[in-house]
Amino acid sequence: MVEGSQQRRIAVILAADVFGYSRLMAKDEDATLRTLKAHRSVIDRLITRHEGRIFNTAGDSVLAEFDSAVEAVRCAITIQDELRVRNAQIAEERRMEFRIGINVGDVLVDRENLYGDGVNIAARLEAIAAPGNICISGSVFSLVKNKLSHHFEDMGPQLVKNIPEPVPAYRLTSSTSETRAARVDKLLLAGGAAGIIL
Repeated sequence: MVEGSQQRRIAVILAADVFGYSRLMAKDEDATLRTLKAHRSVIDRLITRHEGRIFNTAGDSVLAEFDSAVEAVRCAITIQDELRVRNAQIAEERRMEFRIGINVGDVLVDRENLYGDGVNIAARLEAIAAPGNICISGSVFSLVKNKLSHHFEDMGPQLVKNIPEPVPAYRLTSSTSETRAARVDKLLLAGGAAGIIL
């Protein structure tokens, strides 16, 4: 590294954020915070399980880094499946859906935090993901397309805020091995046995 320059590295960035958080808070702050804490416990646990590291949290958002694009996408899929199970067991007005974006790129390192377009693009992809779904960059797709049994739909180049060039993007659609609904049914049965309560 050149003396006086910022340290850089390549990282896979996962950005997650609650869809409609302000609306939920306006309805019931206490219940929303309880649900957020419960959902965050799931997210934090799964990020750690998939060898990721949370480096920033603000309000309802989470930023995490991974060494592996495959593990980052697997983590995101598992997060959405587990949160779907939890949402099915609470009152409809309290249900909380996260959107997730994943990108791989060059990042600036400042102690425990990461900055730069590599991070910003992940956050922009999260913003265009559907509630409860995942959006990945073209660079991530190229790394995982032959290593996972899930289908991703090409969304085409996306113009996103403060990024000068369009970003190729893909959204999760389904799995070739079993439908997401079937996986959720299995998790619901397991959760029922464990007595998941929010």
